Amino acid sequence: MPIMIFDLRIYTMHAGKAAVWLQMYEEYGLPLQSKYLGEPVIFSTTEIGPLNQVIHLWKYESQADREKRREAMAADPAWGEYLKRNDEVGAILSQENRILKAVHFSPLK
Repeated sequence: MPIMIFDLRIYTMHAGKAAVWLQMYEEYGLPLQSKYLGEPVIFSTTEIGPLNQVIHLWKYESQADREKRREAMAADPAWGEYLKRNDEVGAILSQENRILKAVHFSPLK
């Protein structure tokens, strides 16, 4: 059984903007990402620790699988429209991405 990779994304929002961004994302971003990337493993906000963060995790068969799916999504004109809406909301202060590789005994693989 191949070991999966995970794309961890941490978005830090401007204070007070997370709820507006999540509403916009749920309507315009999530349907597109689900179409091309599948369902997220987790999509969450922080309650303790660094606040104003939205954290999500996506699962892929390999880095090549991730790149293929993300390239297909980026080629969809609706993705460009979503990115415009994202810019208009202006909620994201910073973004951090990490590619994680599951170890052989990970329950998520």
